[in-house]
Amino acid sequence: MKLPGALNNLWNAQNESRRGEMRRFLRFTGAGIIAAAANVGSRFVFSRFLPYAAAVAAAYLVGMIVAFSLSRLFVFESGTNTWRKELLRFSLVNALAFVQVWVVSLALANWLFPKFGFDWHREAVAHILGVGSPIILSYFGHKHFSFRA
Repeated sequence: MKLPGALNNLWNAQNESRRGEMRRFLRFTGAGIIAAAANVGSRFVFSRFLPYAAAVAAAYLVGMIVAFSLSRLFVFESGTNTWRKELLRFSLVNALAFVQVWVVSLALANWLFPKFGFDWHREAVAHILGVGSPIILSYFGHKHFSFRA
């Protein structure tokens, strides 16, 4: 679309901004997939010696450490905050997200799946769905709070 001078520049700037935001969200999603794999994989290990609810909590910490490292390196630009402050803020956002992950995982595994007779890897499927549930909320929390300049 060809627009007059200043409007064309504004149009191009907005399109570039949207593309940049989409690229950042895709990098966040990629980092999240890797962190989710670490989370779910470690939950299988923790489940060998912890009850399911405790294993989900311990695995969440593993995933959070991976997610923070990848987000700081590949997703969000470094601001003026120290990594300690970013980690504290990241942890606060993830504490809220953890509540969602834990509730979704336990509700699916212990209530919804049994109610419908779903028993195929019930805890694993519930945990995977739970881990994926806060992606949008987490993205905006980290963008506007954890890593804001």
